[in-house]
Amino acid sequence: MEGARGGRGVVGTELGGPALTADGRAGRAPSYVSLLPAEPGVYRFRDVRDRALYIGRTADLRRRVPSYWGSLRDRRHLRRMVPNIARVEALVCASEHEAAWLERNLMEHRKPRWNRSRGGQELPVYLRLTERSASAALSIVHEGMADADGRIFGPYLGGRKVRLAVSALHRVLPLAHAGDRLTGSERDMARALGVSQSGRAELVGAVTAVLDRDPNAVAAVRDRLVSRRDDAAAALLFELAARIQAEIDAVEWVVAAQRATLPEPARADVYGWADGILVGIQVREGRLREWTQRYCDESTATALVAATPAPWQDFAQCNAELAARLTRAQAAQAAANAGSTVEGPVLVPTTSETLPSV
Repeated sequence: MEGARGGRGVVGTELGGPALTADGRAGRAPSYVSLLPAEPGVYRFRDVRDRALYIGRTADLRRRVPSYWGSLRDRRHLRRMVPNIARVEALVCASEHEAAWLERNLMEHRKPRWNRSRGGQELPVYLRLTERSASAALSIVHEGMADADGRIFGPYLGGRKVRLAVSALHRVLPLAHAGDRLTGSERDMARALGVSQSGRAELVGAVTAVLDRDPNAVAAVRDRLVSRRDDAAAALLFELAARIQAEIDAVEWVVAAQRATLPEPARADVYGWADGILVGIQVREGRLREWTQRYCDESTATALVAATPAPWQDFAQCNAELAARLTRAQAAQAAANAGSTVEGPVLVPTTSETLPSV
């Protein structure tokens, strides 16, 4: 089969690539991409030799992946790649933030040919909440080292988004004006904001709860920001309303669930299995950095899945089921293109269980 390389079979690669238009660009997207969920995630394209071509991330897998078979106005350098796509893989993530981290980690580990940069453009940062006898402050730092006066939150990806989130928290939880060493103008502002030294501990607790992703605390901050945005729009202060909306989006980014990069140097081997396909995730030094798919019989997979840490089991199983659906659909399309039909599970024979990750 075309998918074989050095005696090794690969998952669903006998597709031959999509047809080309008259100007050499790829035409209609393959039908199997409609199986992708409308959720955040990371996707990977492979060619018929199972080489990784490109890794990307998106807020909506179902919308983003088919766009590569369109005009590619803002990604013209990828036009020559698209006819070589023989297989699409995807991992569904808990949030856009998790997808961003996962894309970064995978590309830092191994960058596919058509990706331009290793790791992306966004910078990792942390938030440091300090509380001293006379003041409290929330600031952005680039190292995750805590000290006696402060607590570290993060890591977060994207310095600009995190700065906007800090601005949002200062807007509705003004820690900077709750100190006892304010200038005259700062004291006037504190009175206008209704904050004082005696309320500092409460403000620190509220900020901590938001950064700890407490649902009630996050909802309270969101509601106050939405009210400020709506008031600005009603007063025809549209630039201010737009700024506050950007801050709302940034807070959502910061508090979104993500496990692709953890603050502690965790290590885990994560597996999910469905319909003959085993998805493997490798976490090293707190980073989800390796992603593989391979054929595997159920008896062999059972021990690997059972050893998967409980917090990762739903993630692994969800993505194994997606991988199995895509594999079957891609193999069915290959069979249809070859003029045959598919009955029952379609698996390309393999002499090696492990497929390369990137």
